[in-house]
Amino acid sequence: MKTATLLRTVAVAAQLLPAATATAQDEFELGVQLASAQSGQFDAADTGIGGRIGWQPIPLVGLEAELNVYPRGFPDGRPFSRTRVEGLFGATAGVTLGRVRPFARLRPGFVDVQEAPDPFPCILIYPPPLACALAAGRTLFALDAGGGVAVALTPRTFVRVDVGDRLVRYPGPVLETDPRRIHRDAFFGHDFRFATGVGLRF
Repeated sequence: MKTATLLRTVAVAAQLLPAATATAQDEFELGVQLASAQSGQFDAADTGIGGRIGWQPIPLVGLEAELNVYPRGFPDGRPFSRTRVEGLFGATAGVTLGRVRPFARLRPGFVDVQEAPDPFPCILIYPPPLACALAAGRTLFALDAGGGVAVALTPRTFVRVDVGDRLVRYPGPVLETDPRRIHRDAFFGHDFRFATGVGLRF
């Protein structure tokens, strides 16, 4: 390559570099939130609190990790779990329209169902009821699929709302009592999940 051509190429690259850097500039996020899951298997709501960290390497895609603790016995009345810990790790995809970023998300993870707060009596049948299979504590695979919207309050702060379907993989064989049916193998249950929170970008 001739020297003049090389110099022109370097000059053009030097002019384009700041614009490319600004376009591709990544952002980090820290957030706190309230989360709620309406269990499809137990017809009960579970409410927790947690935090989220995120990284947006390019404008359309974000990567994030979220951890929530559901501290109350679940379900009410005769709880088979004292606490649930939920961890979700995945991606969001969406465009930013001014102060608003609607997005879709897909995040695999887990729900750690901790043991019952008190002795949990179970009838001796096979297969056991689902609650009995979980009462000793178990970590379940989860997949959160849905969407939401983040709205900027200032250049560095935002509010965010998420809705979606949390698929939880339960063990088998078990007896599901409402409706009454037997699952011979592991199966997925569906929980309606909602979360709202605030965060900081930097």
